[in-house]
Amino acid sequence: MNDATHPRVAPLSQDEAFARIRLLRSPNIGPVSYAILLARYGTAAKALEALPELGKGGKRQYRAAPLDTIEREVEGVRKAGAKYLFHDQPDYPRLLGEIDGAPPIVTYRGDLSLASKPCVAIVGARNASAAAVKLARDFGKGLAEAGFTVVSGLARGIDGAAHEGAMPRTIGVIASGIDIAYPPQHTELQERIAAEGLLIAEQPPGTEPRGSHFPSRNRIIAGLASGTLVVEAAVKSGSLITARLAGEAGREVMAIPGSPLEARSHGCNHLIREGAVLVQSPEDVVELLTGFDGQPRSTFREPVAQFDFSHEEMAEAEPADIASLLTTAPVSIDELIRQSGESAAAVQLALLELEIAGRLERHAAGRVSLA
Repeated sequence: MNDATHPRVAPLSQDEAFARIRLLRSPNIGPVSYAILLARYGTAAKALEALPELGKGGKRQYRAAPLDTIEREVEGVRKAGAKYLFHDQPDYPRLLGEIDGAPPIVTYRGDLSLASKPCVAIVGARNASAAAVKLARDFGKGLAEAGFTVVSGLARGIDGAAHEGAMPRTIGVIASGIDIAYPPQHTELQERIAAEGLLIAEQPPGTEPRGSHFPSRNRIIAGLASGTLVVEAAVKSGSLITARLAGEAGREVMAIPGSPLEARSHGCNHLIREGAVLVQSPEDVVELLTGFDGQPRSTFREPVAQFDFSHEEMAEAEPADIASLLTTAPVSIDELIRQSGESAAAVQLALLELEIAGRLERHAAGRVSLA
């Protein structure tokens, strides 16, 4: 989500803010489809009016999110002492807005200015070793003292230790609603972060964390930071997902090496073998990220293709006929553009109609498939 898709706009009216929340909470609307709808129709209110027609290809009549559901959500945010942040407001973190599928709306508690300072993400295993937990705490403390905001996901193990070491210069990104503490043993830590640091949630208040929420949370962690450090992790772990997302966003990916005899070190060693930068001290991280200019030294994953289009292109585009090119196997959007010979705007509009009708599934790295 970038300025080509989302130009800065005048302050939001209450009606438009409400309409944006309702649009994002409506069936089959995600960050990408939300961005395309705003680009095509200009306002969320007009996009909501267009949804039934766009969704007519589905199995049943399309209905937007009920008004009373959104009214309860807004009240829930207020009761939690939280606020909404929209993608085109001046305080929305610049780096987060640059990632593919950036969250159009988040809720937060605490000091939002922390997200606009230089940020580094620290992630790792929940069942971390005692040595790794101490490392995470020490790195968090050292990086905070060097002027960085430390971002993590409030999980047990490495995440919690990094937050504690960096306090109060820390951001907790949670996979639940802003009013739900998870894991329960971090209730006090989460409240302290909300009071002294910054707490961010993408899910509506009252939402319990589900498995599908954690990759979404991980992209926010990676998106806020100019670099992601993995302290200790198995090869198949959420921490490596965060590292991959950081690499795709063109951010620095760093890892602390460990013994090949320790399974919890295999993920970090794998990252280093695949191109992440080996670091051994907070000073190494500071050297890598000070004045980060978008050119990472790590070669872990190439950035994914971007499909920029102007408001004018999207407003004037007609949906391309690409349904016959799709199967249940994921394919990149740039391949659809290449094979169809259509413009990026026309292909994105066709994908939008399929998604709203419930016939399309979006995958990582700009890939799509039939649902």
